[in-house]
Amino acid sequence: MSWIVNFLFKSSLGQKLVMSLSGLFLILFLVIHLLGNLQLMSSDGGKSFNIYAYFMTHNPLIKLVSYALYASILIHTIQGLYLYFMNRKAKGSQYAVSTTKGASIFSRYMAHLGTIIFVFIIIHLYQFWLKMKLGQLPELNYQGYDHVFQDLYTPVVDAYKNIGTVIFYVFCMLIIAFHLWHGFQSAFQSLGLNHKKYTPLIKFIGILYAILIPLGFAIIPIYLYLNYAA
Repeated sequence: MSWIVNFLFKSSLGQKLVMSLSGLFLILFLVIHLLGNLQLMSSDGGKSFNIYAYFMTHNPLIKLVSYALYASILIHTIQGLYLYFMNRKAKGSQYAVSTTKGASIFSRYMAHLGTIIFVFIIIHLYQFWLKMKLGQLPELNYQGYDHVFQDLYTPVVDAYKNIGTVIFYVFCMLIIAFHLWHGFQSAFQSLGLNHKKYTPLIKFIGILYAILIPLGFAIIPIYLYLNYAA
């Protein structure tokens, strides 16, 4: 068992493997999370979104996946910062030169972008998720359901009535786009899934993903602000 831990968290190859797999898991989660958040734009007073939020917090399988998600966020962040500082420490070596020379601006600042994203996630969770987990939100009844729903929709809408919050959120989505621009392709590369036939397609999908997913998230607070701000 110890050799697995040493390989995954101490060897250079293992660390890259952990970064890649945790990154791909988070990439997949973003798609699911966006599909759920798009319910905020439904003109039903928040019913669709509140039902989605209830499902995400009460379904046993989803709750299990959530724990894996939290672990992936922590592992991906810690591992990324560790690799960043190890590369800085090894500055001047052949490996350090090869990883920075000719690299894109996104790859050179992945650790910085990742840190900003991590701070955003903490703020985001505190602002909405924690209140729901602590049962601090008002409860609603919907016809056809035999249980109550927490009203997560209202505090989300209230938050995005503030232009400062909207600007901050959209800025963070831009940072996530930059992070994904390099990270998507890098994850496949670290897993050794490079091929002259498929790499251009992976790169194209990665760029498309890095644009469309953050754009989808950014549209939501802008939509809510334009429709609900006084």
